[in-house]
Amino acid sequence: MSKISKFFKGGGGSAAHKSRGGPTPQEALARLRETEEMLSKKQEYLETRIERELAAARQHGTKNKRAALQALKRKKRYEKQLNQIDGTLSTIEFQREALENSHTNTEVLRNMGYAAQAMKKVHENMDLNKIDDLMQDITDQQNVAQEISEAISSRAGFGDEFDEDELMAELEELEQEEMNKRMADVRLPSVPSTSLPSRPASTRKRVEDEEDMKHLASWAS
Repeated sequence: MSKISKFFKGGGGSAAHKSRGGPTPQEALARLRETEEMLSKKQEYLETRIERELAAARQHGTKNKRAALQALKRKKRYEKQLNQIDGTLSTIEFQREALENSHTNTEVLRNMGYAAQAMKKVHENMDLNKIDDLMQDITDQQNVAQEISEAISSRAGFGDEFDEDELMAELEELEQEEMNKRMADVRLPSVPSTSLPSRPASTRKRVEDEEDMKHLASWAS
């Protein structure tokens, strides 16, 4: 039996005994929260009374010095009580947090104990020798798979029956044909795709006028 399991088995009877003779952590936490709530309400009450006494002292002032001083004394007493409650609340808050942490730690340890017992139960059916054999089988099969992959991906010799010199010669012929074609294209001038513009109408009119003048001149002579 694990140490944690023994701890919780022994602690279980103790917890049962404590539940009969004293409060449980949940009960104690509930009481502390009730006390905090009660003191918080008392704080609000005292703060209200302090404001009232301060207002009364301002109202009486020097006109009613005795009443003003009594109001200030009451204010001082309320402030003293308020400071005491602040200290008490701090103590209760510290105790509540410590109790909550203890309860949380107890639950964490209990759950860890359950997990340890579960792991022990699982490992009871495991044989280390069988695990070693299994891991060796897995390694061997991985090596076989790697060898198969390398064999499949290696070159199978396809295409090695062609003569590389013949292929190079054919490639050079193709390059020469391409070069001859480009040189022929450079030597031949390009023919314009559009027709030449016709003679403008003004030029035709001027030529006709000149021919008429020539006829007149020959007739006059």
